Amino acid sequence: MIRRQIGWIGLIVAAHLASCLGADFFPTSARREGFLKALAAQDQSYDGTARMLAGPFSSPGYHTTLESGTVHRTRDSLVYAVALLDAGDPNRLERAEQILDRVTDLQDQDPDSRTYGIWSWFLEEPLDQMSPPDWNWADFCGTQLLQVAIDHMDRLPGPLQEKVRESILHAARSIQRRNVGPGYTNIAIMGTYVTLVAGERFKDSALFDYGRQRLQRFHNYTEQKGSFSEYNSPTYTVVVISELTRILAHVKDPECRRLTEDLHGFAWYHLARRFHAPTKQWAGPHSRSYATLLRPSVLAFIQQGTRGRVSYMSEAQAYESIDAHRIPLACPEDLLPYFTSLAEAREEIETFVLNPQGEHDVIGRTYLHPDFTISSVNCGDLWNQRRPLVAYWNTASGPAAMRIRFLHDGYDYASASIFTIQDGAELLSAVLFATDRGDTHISLDRIANGTIQARDLRMRLQFEGAIGSLKLPAQVQVGDPVNVESGTMEARFCVHGAQIDELPVRMETGRDDEGAWIDVVLYNGVTREFNFNKIAAAGVVFTLSVARSTAPIRVADPSVYKTMAGTMIVEGVVVPPRDKWQWRRPGKTSLILTVPMTPLPTQRQITATAAQVDVEDPWKSLQ
Repeated sequence: MIRRQIGWIGLIVAAHLASCLGADFFPTSARREGFLKALAAQDQSYDGTARMLAGPFSSPGYHTTLESGTVHRTRDSLVYAVALLDAGDPNRLERAEQILDRVTDLQDQDPDSRTYGIWSWFLEEPLDQMSPPDWNWADFCGTQLLQVAIDHMDRLPGPLQEKVRESILHAARSIQRRNVGPGYTNIAIMGTYVTLVAGERFKDSALFDYGRQRLQRFHNYTEQKGSFSEYNSPTYTVVVISELTRILAHVKDPECRRLTEDLHGFAWYHLARRFHAPTKQWAGPHSRSYATLLRPSVLAFIQQGTRGRVSYMSEAQAYESIDAHRIPLACPEDLLPYFTSLAEAREEIETFVLNPQGEHDVIGRTYLHPDFTISSVNCGDLWNQRRPLVAYWNTASGPAAMRIRFLHDGYDYASASIFTIQDGAELLSAVLFATDRGDTHISLDRIANGTIQARDLRMRLQFEGAIGSLKLPAQVQVGDPVNVESGTMEARFCVHGAQIDELPVRMETGRDDEGAWIDVVLYNGVTREFNFNKIAAAGVVFTLSVARSTAPIRVADPSVYKTMAGTMIVEGVVVPPRDKWQWRRPGKTSLILTVPMTPLPTQRQITATAAQVDVEDPWKSLQ
């Protein structure tokens, strides 16, 4: 498939996985120690009255209308129930049974219901009160119930066995009914796992055939597009690898295993080629990420996958989890060097979405240097889960990061788009505005008539992590290069154009306990209306260069020029004259970015944007 050229042999991994099937969950005392420590922490949250785990409310800001208080989580309670069973302690069995009995009752099991087969997130918020319900809970909860069915069903009383079996089948049929497309990477794979294993285990040929077809469709789609649609996600690539590993551990069908082995090898390669060993960070660009700096759990995941050949912590710490022991991770042997060292700079270029002629491909570029890494995607957006332009480096106190955001009243604005040309450690970018997406989410809260109310709109170059020694100038302004120094990294940032109609624009720097920033303030004042369908021009154009702290950085400002590009017709609509920005770099190729400053619907905006490196189109793959 996608990774055949680097010679990975799936049989090696398959043999490792097969060897784990009959093994004890805890082959070493250190792994059991880590598990029991994590389980003990969860024990403290058990609410015997509700028969579920209890904890303080938190959410990503959508799907739920709750805002605070103590909540009981359905998915987390099921994960805990599986762990109670895995502990092998007869004294924990009763609590596991209580949770399973309680949570299966919370599933919508009415086939005529719109939310058939799913659960609400919280006991305190029924499905009909969610905004909207999360259909992914059939996948997440179904996966956990299958762990019970596979390893512990015979320990449960007969009536509860039947409840677990029926709940799994309801979840699997909900997944089949929803039939999510292969572009929704992590759920496409997780739903495949649930339907395949439920069908094979409970001898439901309709479910199994659906799961097999879905796996084939995902394989074909990924091969055709060139990569995962949810590309390079520290959150969801881990999920994808985990669920592919589960398929290899639990599905017997030879053809399904062959397809899965192929995807499994590619998924590890997808991760490994962007791992920056000097900082121990997962370099961008990230399609979805919940935290810019890598969480210890992901480093633990990598350590588990390399079978301890790469070590970031003790074995007990790496397995301090209530479910890590269930997934026999196995990184292909030839990829291990990516996690150990980086002797010299290299650039990774990957086509994430291969589109037809006449359309831009979606291409990620990652420059990895022993002292830093910087990356970008050519066409992206600034939803709070995106990291379309992000850099990492080391300081004496630990790793630090830098990324681009756009804030609407202090929260990431999902209708801000970003377009970037990257060559090595130098980038020319533009942040523009779409008229057909959402505010805090790309789709769940779509903006009516392209109009928002705002008291503050600003693009932010955000610094986070170990930035105590970060040096920022106190005074900054549009058109002047801004020098940044921190640890092993030195950067030069320059805003060449910034506007929102005729409003005055300014720049400022700042810092607090959580980070530091350089802001381009498009508006700050009393709350007012911004109708992007009527705004003639809005956006920010900037350059960013990064080098090791002891190397000179080429001055960007004098070499960037703006001219006007002609009008063009997109989807039968005339796009107003566009700005053509050219970065003339002495001794190097010129970077040219043409952008429509007029806010447009997303697809029209993408089509009206163009890139050149001299005469070449860097946004079209050569494959």
